[in-house]
Amino acid sequence: MPTRFEDHCWKDSVPEEMLRVYAAYERETFVGPAPALLAIDLYELAYQGGAKPVPEVAKTYPSSCGEHAWATIPATQTLFAAARQANLPIFYTTQDVRPGSQPAKLMATKRRHAPIAAELYEIKSEFKPRPGDTVITKQRASAFYGTPLLAHLTQLGIQTVIVCGESTSGCVRASAVDAYSHGFHVVLVEECCFDRFVLSHKINLFDLHHKYADVMRVDEVAAHLRGLKMAKAG
Repeated sequence: MPTRFEDHCWKDSVPEEMLRVYAAYERETFVGPAPALLAIDLYELAYQGGAKPVPEVAKTYPSSCGEHAWATIPATQTLFAAARQANLPIFYTTQDVRPGSQPAKLMATKRRHAPIAAELYEIKSEFKPRPGDTVITKQRASAFYGTPLLAHLTQLGIQTVIVCGESTSGCVRASAVDAYSHGFHVVLVEECCFDRFVLSHKINLFDLHHKYADVMRVDEVAAHLRGLKMAKAG
């Protein structure tokens, strides 16, 4: 039987033998002090084609995460609401689409790319940035690589990064590893991350949970943030 530490979306995909190998990583998970919310690539491109199976929408919209992207919207709205109520700093990432800002052959991944309209890299309306939020543009997978994000977090005294967004196996993973490498406590919100395929999502959350981050459910994180709000009010 999975322990509480393993009681997550991967529990039906990871065999007992593998859990025994990773047993040394088991620990208490928590939201650390001085948190900020980091929303990775919640842009329109990931939602193209609607809430349909990825193999179906990918024929027309190869960058879409289809139904997996749409399924996370309510939970992610819950996370944003809790973060705003607790007055957390909120950071978004999106693709740098400024003309002349990067060499023509510099891409975030090795995937073949077709021209993409700049407006598709705008943050989806359900999570629209508000005054005081910060939007970081990037050219690579990680939110930290070649961006001012680390300087922002350092100046604000942030110690914990709460991460949501896409894709779990790509930009979320790269950003989580870099955040951990820079000394931040990293929380990945399970229901607020997504990928093109469930297997990629589950296995990457499993691996990150054991090595670099605390995977937590949105209700746990939201409850903690509501507690912060009450403590500040008190």
